[in-house]
Amino acid sequence: MATGDNLKINGERLWDSLMQMARIGPGIAGGNNRQTLTDADAEGRALFRKWCESEGLEIGVDRMGTMFAARPGTDPAALPVYVGSHLDTQPTGGKYDGVLGVLGGLEIIRTLNEAGVKTRHPIVVTNWTNEEGTRFAPPMLASGVFAGVHELDWAYALEDAEGKRFGDELARIGWQGEEEVGARRMHAFFELHIEQGPILEAEGVDIGVVTHGQGLRWIEVTVTGKESHTGSTPMPMRLNAGRGLAQITELVHEIAMSRQPDAVGAIGHVDVYPNSRNIIPGRVVFTVDFRSHLIDVLEGMVARFADEAPKLAAGLGLGFESRVVGSFDPPAFDEGCVGAVRRAAEAMGYSHRDIVSGAGHDACWINRVAPTAMVMCPCVDGLSHNEAEEITPDWAEKGANVLFRAVLETAGIAA
Repeated sequence: MATGDNLKINGERLWDSLMQMARIGPGIAGGNNRQTLTDADAEGRALFRKWCESEGLEIGVDRMGTMFAARPGTDPAALPVYVGSHLDTQPTGGKYDGVLGVLGGLEIIRTLNEAGVKTRHPIVVTNWTNEEGTRFAPPMLASGVFAGVHELDWAYALEDAEGKRFGDELARIGWQGEEEVGARRMHAFFELHIEQGPILEAEGVDIGVVTHGQGLRWIEVTVTGKESHTGSTPMPMRLNAGRGLAQITELVHEIAMSRQPDAVGAIGHVDVYPNSRNIIPGRVVFTVDFRSHLIDVLEGMVARFADEAPKLAAGLGLGFESRVVGSFDPPAFDEGCVGAVRRAAEAMGYSHRDIVSGAGHDACWINRVAPTAMVMCPCVDGLSHNEAEEITPDWAEKGANVLFRAVLETAGIAA
């Protein structure tokens, strides 16, 4: 029988699985558009279920649609080790964001089954619903409900841009389970993910050992002016909501730059009304994204924005409204699980460094209810949330091998 020291995942099989999943919900430029609770999402889930069932895994689905594929352990009293991420993508998303973590978890099961190795703790591969939050804000929705951050009924009532409700769409695609959300108890949770930043590639490092995640505040802002003709309205008489957007964009940049080296801020989502070439914008709705792994820095950025942004708008004669539409505090991951990741990288002979996750992940919420850690691999130019997102088969294999060893150490090989 194989032992933990000589087990490795099958990198070619993992890559082939990634490419097969990428055929579902193709984008227009080589990536994916497999947004949550769409028909493409349902098709991706079905393929994942097929693969899991072929490995003898028992599939559970909770009321948020999160999928749990369980391989039993030898100790009936031992809590499961969970591993996974998400299969949904951005509208112009890549082939690896989230998907690597789910299929890397499946590859662990395939490798154990091939080798005939049993673990003391069960292992459960997880696909969390609506991690991206692009169709139904906020992000990490299902893991947030699981961790008690959000209420189920509140999540069900969320609407997309077309007024379709989350709960209705979940039922429509056939993935509304009956299992109570958050009822499962975990021994630990591990998530493999691409870095979504440039540090690992730039430094030539194989593995990021994630010690912390960044906290996040999404602030939706509405700036209101007056629609009028761009040709006939005198410049001094204009109430241009677009000017408010422009000046507040610079304010957000200045606030983040004042909190270097680790804080970030930007405006990513913008809706301009009426969005016509010859009409001065009367209303602009946009979302500010502030992040830091230090809570005092994060709160300081938000406080400064709340103080200065309304004054900027008022100085232009514009109305200003804002509300927080996404929020989580910076998590520090479990030292024991982080140590397992670090030991796994060292045992494999891979270069590694500690890193802070610049993006939000399901692990950030699950960290509230179970010991949690993350493994990161590089991505080309740090590019993500873009159809040009790319990794190499070698990076994927190394990340999955580290994930495998960390999970195996935590789950324990049965005697």
